Amino acid sequence: MVAVKTITVNRKAYHDYHILETVEAGIVLTGTEIKSVRAGGVNLRDAFARPEAGELWLFNAHIARYEAASHYNHEPTRPRKLLLHRKQIDSLIGTLTQKNLTLVPLKLYIKNRTAKVELGIARGKRLYDKREAIARREAEREIERGIKSFRKAR
Repeated sequence: MVAVKTITVNRKAYHDYHILETVEAGIVLTGTEIKSVRAGGVNLRDAFARPEAGELWLFNAHIARYEAASHYNHEPTRPRKLLLHRKQIDSLIGTLTQKNLTLVPLKLYIKNRTAKVELGIARGKRLYDKREAIARREAEREIERGIKSFRKAR
């Protein structure tokens, strides 16, 4: 049985991007970082992944300092290496460069005692796309409220 514990979800990514495809990747963390992740001290809001020298790296992911650590603590926003198979990395790099897409972390979770990041191949939304999504969401809420009040009136 696979035990999965979601630590954080990047809701801003779903608002700012059209997610075309998702990929699961491992992440290289130090001891104090994994302890802080397990405690929930992670923020993926401004994070992004980018290929450098044939490897994928996660930038701007904020993992809070671990309070119980001494002077061996980590830097909160350091670049972190992502672990994928070579074929996956090569295909991602090809996809990102050809189609002018970006790679954003969608969520970070613990799966079988290891930290994983779900990356999304994404295309940026325009302002009118964001407004349209907000209007659609509010219309659905209004419909739900109407149905709920109709059921109460019966």
